[in-house]
Amino acid sequence: MHPGHEPTTPFGRRPLSLGMMAAQAAAKACPDDAVGHKWRIFRDVTEAKDHLAVSDRALAVLSALLTFHPETALSPGSPLVVFPSNRELSLRSHGPSPATLRRALAQLVAAGLVIRRDSPNGKRYARRDGAGAIARAFGFDLTPLVARAGEFAALARAVRAAARRRLLLREEIALHRRDLSKILALAAESGWPGPWAALADRFAACGGMPGRTAGEPHLHAAAEPLRALRREVDKWLPSLVNAPEMVGTASHGERHHQNSDPDPADESERCPRRGPAGAARSDVAPAPDQPRPFPAPVPSSLPSPLPLPMVLEACPDVVLYARDGIRSWSDLAGAAEVVRPALGIGPDVWEAALAAMGRDHALVALSAILQRAESIGAPGAYLRDLTRKARSGRFSAWPMLFALWRQRRRASADGPSGPLRVAGVDRGQHARPLGGGAARASTFC
Repeated sequence: MHPGHEPTTPFGRRPLSLGMMAAQAAAKACPDDAVGHKWRIFRDVTEAKDHLAVSDRALAVLSALLTFHPETALSPGSPLVVFPSNRELSLRSHGPSPATLRRALAQLVAAGLVIRRDSPNGKRYARRDGAGAIARAFGFDLTPLVARAGEFAALARAVRAAARRRLLLREEIALHRRDLSKILALAAESGWPGPWAALADRFAACGGMPGRTAGEPHLHAAAEPLRALRREVDKWLPSLVNAPEMVGTASHGERHHQNSDPDPADESERCPRRGPAGAARSDVAPAPDQPRPFPAPVPSSLPSPLPLPMVLEACPDVVLYARDGIRSWSDLAGAAEVVRPALGIGPDVWEAALAAMGRDHALVALSAILQRAESIGAPGAYLRDLTRKARSGRFSAWPMLFALWRQRRRASADGPSGPLRVAGVDRGQHARPLGGGAARASTFC
């Protein structure tokens, strides 16, 4: 045999495969002046491992093989055959078993990452010349890594691009789900006109967030119905810009300046009273020792928004159930979630009231029931009766609100009332007056 002959077949009973022959052909075709950074190539191979069908353990063995080559740059013009013993290779591969090591080496050979250059007896060793340089080596040839460096880099770029597309799809799905859930929740809470219930059903049919291991086709399938639903929701939103529920008012968004000892004249200037015809009155404020005149009742058919300060003045007990006081309708809705179970009102009864009355009127009705809890034996049945009236168009929270408001004003003029109780139980056992209490709520005009 010619001294320079390169062995091309494996030792023993290992068969020769077409993959081995392709790897050897690629190694022969690699130009001698080609150079590759071994750890950059290894990184590309690691990113493309799924395309190359190599396992994590095989990659650990490949990393160990690379450490046996003394140079960082790999070039076919220099010897690229490494010949470690199985023991040394196992130690540098973090100690796999002999069987695992053999399987990993077989994967590397089958994937065309390395080539076996087996000796006649299957041992790995090197012959040196008179100067001590390696003249002939039998082991694993790393030339395919240099020859296919461009292929590995392209595969790694494709893997990174696919990962980025998956990331962007997951971000899009998460943002669509967050926006749609909050818009549809606000639509249900505010009673906006439009097919919001059908849109909410479509959103529920879209399912949950895909798993972290979901592939790109699955993410596309999850994102498409959300895109269509978002386009449909966006068609209905512009029509609500001029709706009364969408217009910000002092009771919805602004902060209320509260004062437990207000000046009657200043309060009268800030809160002009309206006469029966709805025109603002500029009457001089009454003396401090005289009760202020009551405003004329607003007809139930008048679609004017309910004033939150007046609600809190008429129903101060609900303030005790708010953690940080009540400065907006959202705070009142949060307090209602505590009041409702305390009164024994089931969630189905409350949902029916919200659907029939609208959020604001339902909150006023619940606050009024809490205020009159001592005289109402069955709050749930009472709210169901109000809901039936609301469905037939015979309910408005205005008469209830004015009745309680007048009662509180007369009680304030006659003197302080007795302790606040709910269903005959002292309120102090169930709630703490946080955020101001009834004394501060009564200063609203």
